[in-house]
Amino acid sequence: MSQTRAPRKSAKRILWEYVEAIATALILALIIRAYVVQAFKIPSGSMIPTLQIGDHILVNKFIYGTRIPFDKNRVLEFEKPQGGDVIVFKYPKDPSRDFIKRVIGVPGDVVEEKDKVVYVNGKPLKEPYAQHVENDMKPAGYDPRDNFGPVIVPRGSYFVMGDNRDESYDSRYWGFVPFDDIKGKAFIIYWSWNGDSHLPRVTRMGKIIHSVRMD
Repeated sequence: MSQTRAPRKSAKRILWEYVEAIATALILALIIRAYVVQAFKIPSGSMIPTLQIGDHILVNKFIYGTRIPFDKNRVLEFEKPQGGDVIVFKYPKDPSRDFIKRVIGVPGDVVEEKDKVVYVNGKPLKEPYAQHVENDMKPAGYDPRDNFGPVIVPRGSYFVMGDNRDESYDSRYWGFVPFDDIKGKAFIIYWSWNGDSHLPRVTRMGKIIHSVRMD
């Protein structure tokens, strides 16, 4: 009794299936990166102690709304940036660069700093995430690091600051972040590398980046 053998796939057909699988994976990866989650590496110490140099983070790109291709409009907007959120955005002075800071003031807020203490709408903020490494106090009019404002956050914009207050180049120096320039909200550290010891920081992996509400 003869048995019918299944026809062998040609080398050309096998190659085409691999190409299809790789192309599909690449397209899915691009869609996820563009609209869902994107990875970023922390290059500077402006967000210490919350984020260390060498931390690799994931950013939620859809929570503030998904952008329509070739359009600035957003759809499926779940929430607006809130005070305390850690966000990634295009640096207003050079959109080719990405910055990461914490939202301090939202549209309509009055933001002011007096002797290193930040006030929003006249009330001092409780900021357990912030650190100061310099003891000197720079006077108003000389340098906005320790004393600035008051300023009113305009409609459609946000006032941001780094947690490492004495070593952060932020809204105190270059102004507000337009909502259209915000890429997303940082939510987890998935990898961390210590460049000094050339070893991974295992205890930082999987650490959630919390939003500290300021209400």
